[in-house]
Amino acid sequence: MESEVQLLGIGSRVKHPAYGDGVIIRLYRAAYEVCFMTYGVKQVGKDYDKWKVIEAIPAESEVTFSEAEKSLMRILRRWSDIQEEVELGDRWDGGTLILKPGDDSLKNKELPIDSFFHKIVMVRDRLRVMEQRINSSKLTDEEKVNLQQYITRIYGSLTTFNVLFKYKADHFVGEKSR
Repeated sequence: MESEVQLLGIGSRVKHPAYGDGVIIRLYRAAYEVCFMTYGVKQVGKDYDKWKVIEAIPAESEVTFSEAEKSLMRILRRWSDIQEEVELGDRWDGGTLILKPGDDSLKNKELPIDSFFHKIVMVRDRLRVMEQRINSSKLTDEEKVNLQQYITRIYGSLTTFNVLFKYKADHFVGEKSR
């Protein structure tokens, strides 16, 4: 017998068997965009029925993005000691980043690539926090848009480092796809 899949709204809390605890942050025609505490933002089909719904919020057109952001921020603050795990691409495991100066009399600088990768992920996480703070601030809409444009350009500049990420969902996205 086929079970009926419940349509969930923004702010609904779920527990996925593989990704763990998450919150629905955006609705698409056939999928949910879910922010998982450990694995970041993933898309899950609306017909998926293997997760446990912890708190269902009805899907309504009246819910605004800012209301969803406020709900998500409350949940993220509650779980603030949990950091997102982002995986380095397999081909880089155990690798070394070598910085070679143009002057041959100077020594190369070597850094474990996973340390460098961790710093890139920290930059991304801090940009996300900055976005959240801008969106929840008392700035005018025009001021928010202006600041968001700078952040989008920063993400675009960081797309060079996407080659380090294991999963495409963790990539930096600039202006074209935003």
